[in-house]
Amino acid sequence: MTAAVRIDSRRNRKVAAIAASGALAMLGMGYAAVPLYRMFCQATGFNGTTQRATSAQAAGVKVTTRPITIRFDANVAPGLPWLFKPEQVTQDGRIGERKIAFFTAKNLSDKPIVGRAVFNVTPEQTGAYFHKIQCFCFNEQKLEPGQEVRMPVIYYVDPAMLDDANARDTPEITLSYTFLAAADQSLAQEAAKSAASVAKPLDRNASAR
Repeated sequence: MTAAVRIDSRRNRKVAAIAASGALAMLGMGYAAVPLYRMFCQATGFNGTTQRATSAQAAGVKVTTRPITIRFDANVAPGLPWLFKPEQVTQDGRIGERKIAFFTAKNLSDKPIVGRAVFNVTPEQTGAYFHKIQCFCFNEQKLEPGQEVRMPVIYYVDPAMLDDANARDTPEITLSYTFLAAADQSLAQEAAKSAASVAKPLDRNASAR
């Protein structure tokens, strides 16, 4: 092998390594963007994203005399054979008051299906003040064929909303859920394997020169 070929071979290996690293980095950024975006939304209430609270935090919230109505909305993504609905259309309460509402979901298919609920509230500016203590949306839900479950959500509206000029006059908040089939995590693993194998064919081609 001549010196020129050896240099070419080393250069190809370097380019292949850089390409593989770049592919993995882009893949990682793509998957990291989802949880990072979710964290941002939960911290700011952006796009109507609700907040999470512990029972201890909820216990320290002062109940006001200000009434608030919560409207419940339930949807199922196309292709998911589930029946999903709220047990109550609306629920009246007071800002700061802890309330519980129930939804039901039923698997209409003949096979087990894992679903996950995504959610938001409207008006969007109330998302920063809508706190959930317990919710079926915190975890994936697996339903066996024909299985029907009753799922609670425990929540309150933070009295801090009354200090927000953009949100304090809101008489009603709509809490909306959409169930989708849970993503297959093996797709990410396969994509990572494909990116990592890019360098090997390039190495073999360089050696064949």
